[in-house]
Parts: sequence; structure tokens; C-alpha cells
Amino acid sequence: MRYKVDLRRYMADCDANYARLMKLFPDIMQCDERRIGFHHNGDHVLRLLVLEQTRYTTLVELGQEPEETDVSPWSKLPVLTLRLYHDAQVTEVVSCEGVRQLRPRYEYPNKQMYHQDEKAQWNLFLGEWLSHCLEYGYHVEPLFGAAT
Repeated sequence: MRYKVDLRRYMADCDANYARLMKLFPDIMQCDERRIGFHHNGDHVLRLLVLEQTRYTTLVELGQEPEETDVSPWSKLPVLTLRLYHDAQVTEVVSCEGVRQLRPRYEYPNKQMYHQDEKAQWNLFLGEWLSHCLEYGYHVEPLFGAAT
């Protein structure tokens, strides 16, 4: 049976991710970075870094602090690039670990071994991380005089 894109569900996930992100980073239009700490077998810091800001959109990179070199590759968060559309109030993952321009649907199996709904899976993954940060995270203040 051929996979069909569920556009309603996809947009609902993007809507929910925008709301979650705005709770975590309410001053995104005034700040370039937000650091969120959480405890899981030690302290870890998730970093939201504004890469580009326009009137209607913001491009954000989400990943773990680069200094965290002792993190197991099995538990390391992939670097996600997010596009926030402020007028529509949706957030979409536009790249994961540098991979861009996914199709909405893939035949399975395929050369890259993507899921049939790979693009939707990225947005679900983002939602899980943002929900985890809202439930267990805490704001980490930037250090004065620290290089950015």
C-alpha cells in the first residue's frame, strides 16, 4: 500500500512545535541564543542558536553544546536546523545533520533507507525533544565575557 502524506497531522505537529519553541525561547526576536540545561546521567546543555532573522521567519540551529565531547554517540542529539514562520506560527525542521531537501514521501526501501515519512519523522522527533525540555529543562544563563 502506497504511503499518503497526512498534511493535517504534519501541520498540527509544526503548529505544536512552534508553540513549544516559543515557550522555551520567548525572546527569540531579541536574542541570538538560548541554552537549556537538563540532567540525564550528568548535566547536558541544549543550545538554540539564531542563524538568520527576517521579518517573517527565523532560522535556528538546535544541538548540544559543542563542548560536550564526552557524550556517547548513541545519546548525542543530531544537529537540527529549524525554520520558524512567525506569520503562520509553525516550525519546520529543514535539515538534520546537514541533510536538506527531503521529499514528503519515499518509496521503501530506498537507497538512503529513509522512512516513507522521513520529513514528518524529523518534526515528530523535534516535538519530543522540545516537550522533554519543557518538562525537565531549565534556562542556563550565558557566562559574562564568554566567547560566542
